[in-house]
Amino acid sequence: MMNTIFLNEITLSEDEFSEISDIVYKHCGINLHSGKKELVRARLAKRLRSNHFRTFSDYMQYVLDDETGREFSILIDSLSTNLTSFFRENQHFDYLEKSFLPGLLERKRKEKNFKIRAWSAGCSSGEEAYSIAIALLEAIEGSGQWDIKILASDISTRILETAMNGCYDDTRISPVSEDLRRKYLIKDAHKNGDKYKVNQKLKDVIVFKYLNLMNDWPIKGPLDFIFCRNVMIYFDKQTQQTLINRYTDLLDREGLLFTGHSESLTGIQHKLKYVQATIYKKL
Repeated sequence: MMNTIFLNEITLSEDEFSEISDIVYKHCGINLHSGKKELVRARLAKRLRSNHFRTFSDYMQYVLDDETGREFSILIDSLSTNLTSFFRENQHFDYLEKSFLPGLLERKRKEKNFKIRAWSAGCSSGEEAYSIAIALLEAIEGSGQWDIKILASDISTRILETAMNGCYDDTRISPVSEDLRRKYLIKDAHKNGDKYKVNQKLKDVIVFKYLNLMNDWPIKGPLDFIFCRNVMIYFDKQTQQTLINRYTDLLDREGLLFTGHSESLTGIQHKLKYVQATIYKKL
């Protein structure tokens, strides 16, 4: 009982919060400002309880001593949000399917360039990447001449395992039409409710990869479009500026960058043209 009471009342000191903030920022650029202190305390306290650490300092020492990096990945995963679904922020997919892809495919056919390259940066549990794959496969209408590849990256190894497995419940696939479900999803009955697995067609066009955006990128470009949604909210303006410039360098001419609904390029110098809210085109 005494131990339970102690753990329920565990506190995060200013020094401990500063230590965690500094380590996380240096590792992956996530900016844990003072307003995030309670979030950090609440999310990491669960980890302390499950591993019987008495203080946040003890836990952070354990994180830093873990040479496998597994606990650091768990730490980062605990501090980021991984809630998503298929075709989330559907205005992006509407623009992609109706306005961008028809012109892109026509231009590439004329150039006899049948490669399409895209990146889901911060792919979380995979729904975004699979949604992009569906949009592209639908756009080419089964034509075998197209070479499609989507890089789907994230800093969380745990969430990447979920993404590669590609198994989702009803809630996550609810935006997918019945027609597209029949073409790309396989229903798998479970005692806790139906699950849906993505089929091999989708898996064949996606490469899932661990990636820390602060480090070197294993992709050369040019890319036709990049989805980086609800990722930059974790970074300060300087880091956002660096990322936007790096994304722009990777984009092909007239390539698109999609950002999250709560993200803006205001105050960032860039060489992108505003198309509509959260959609930008390379000049």
